[in-house]
Amino acid sequence: MPSERAPLGQKLAAFAGLAFLHFPVLIIVLYAFTTEDRTYQFPPPGLTLRWFEAAFARDDIWTALGLSLQVAAVATLIALFLGTLAAFALVRSGFRGKEAITLLFVLPIALPGIVTGIALLSAIRTAGLGAGFWTIVMGHATFCIVIVHNNVIARLRRLPASWIEASMDLGADGWQTFRHVLLPQIATALLAGGMLAFALSFDEIIVTLFTAGHERTLPIWFFNELFRPRERPITNVVAVVVVAVTLVPIMLAYHLTRPKEQKD
Repeated sequence: MPSERAPLGQKLAAFAGLAFLHFPVLIIVLYAFTTEDRTYQFPPPGLTLRWFEAAFARDDIWTALGLSLQVAAVATLIALFLGTLAAFALVRSGFRGKEAITLLFVLPIALPGIVTGIALLSAIRTAGLGAGFWTIVMGHATFCIVIVHNNVIARLRRLPASWIEASMDLGADGWQTFRHVLLPQIATALLAGGMLAFALSFDEIIVTLFTAGHERTLPIWFFNELFRPRERPITNVVAVVVVAVTLVPIMLAYHLTRPKEQKD
């Protein structure tokens, strides 16, 4: 059944909202090419690619980028493992306190980042751990797990329980049922959840500030560069790269999780 078209006023309001949200990003992209190195003039006095060359020649940028990619990759792997296990444990089981446990999974991403960061810092100090790579990973994994969990559990709820029963009736054990029946059905949910978790971890700064110690990820590099006005164009160049890196997995995750009728 064809859907009714939205009125022109609603379409204009939607476009206005999108323009309001994305205009600052377009400004960053524009000033990554400006010839001016200290102040923002509009329109820019000229356009150049020299800031890209200058940014790619900086070792500190590559070091921060590499650390962010490593942290995001490890945090995503942990989230895929623990989030999938949690989804299988909670999807069909009924027990006292299930809603409370589900709420605990959601809290790290629902709470303000500064609250999560302070809690993690207190836990790290109580445990006597030194802040560094693994504490950043642990901090990011706390909110990445819920992303994977929500994607997987939503997909599992759409699967008929009779499929698992039929697999068991045909002689398959638990591993065979997971491998041949469940895994193919949740594969796209795992991929989408993993990409979203990677994107969130890659540009996280608030929790990272509390757990990084002397390590400097790319978002922390951004934070420090804000106080160097002569290098603003380089900061804009790196921001453009970050937007590109995070936009790709988000768009792929959207494509993988949207309803089939919207793909046709």
